[in-house]
Amino acid sequence: MQVDLLEKVVSDVTGKSASKIVKALYGKQNVNEFKIAKGLQLTINQTRNILYKLSDAGLVSFMRKKDKRKGWYTYFWTLDIEKCLLFLKEAINKDIEQLKNQLSNRETKRFYVCKSCGVELNEENALLNEFTCKECGQVYELNVDIKVINDLKGKIGKYDKDLEIINKELEIIQAENLKKLVRRDAAEKRKKIKERAEKRKIVAKEKKKLEKSLKKPKKAEKKPKKKRL
Repeated sequence: MQVDLLEKVVSDVTGKSASKIVKALYGKQNVNEFKIAKGLQLTINQTRNILYKLSDAGLVSFMRKKDKRKGWYTYFWTLDIEKCLLFLKEAINKDIEQLKNQLSNRETKRFYVCKSCGVELNEENALLNEFTCKECGQVYELNVDIKVINDLKGKIGKYDKDLEIINKELEIIQAENLKKLVRRDAAEKRKKIKERAEKRKIVAKEKKKLEKSLKKPKKAEKKPKKKRL
């Protein structure tokens, strides 16, 4: 399910033909761009063009390495699944808002149609035309299209289900990220404790060495012998 959602995001950003790039990156990190191009059967420039578009949208990250012998850079790419899902969630919420506005208009306003030409107008425009079609002269009829209303409700319901799936996926990802953060913080804490312990050992060692040197009796300085005349 997650792959399908990610492919939809990539399709929205770069076009449907580029959605295959998800499978090349999914579950991997720092994938060599030449391997991606080979897997997609695209040129390196075509592949980079897709990746740059995704990068501009903040959906992929990259690192680069310089070839010491040849002097050029190779890029290694990682798909940011969380950002992809958040991107899709935002897009779906916008679509839902538009559909709800359309549904509200259908349920609260009147629309008129010319049955002959199939032209539909809202009440304001129909009034301006004196409820008569300019093309054929036929009188407009009130259009109560239950199918349009049901279609709008159906699309909203489908998007709501998609949002439920996305939210569940995001909860899993964010929980995993939290675990990683806790583990990283714990590791850093252990490292700092170890470093402090090492410093204390060094200080104690130096202190002991200093105390030992202070306890040693000083050797009496030998007086120079007087020369006999």
